[in-house]
Amino acid sequence: MWRVQCGDLISRERCLTVFVDDDEVVLVGPPGESARLTAGQLGQLRAALNEAAKLAER
Repeated sequence: MWRVQCGDLISRERCLTVFVDDDEVVLVGPPGESARLTAGQLGQLRAALNEAAKLAER
């Protein structure tokens, strides 16, 4: 499981969670909110999704 820090639309700290369920990648965002990511956080999310995709293919 990977957690990527992000913010919401009013700059509160939140996180996105990425995990693998059997052969599927699941992305869970802040409940009922939008996720705002900086360029660095977007890079972390990209890396987490890539790793999760590799695990899901196994």
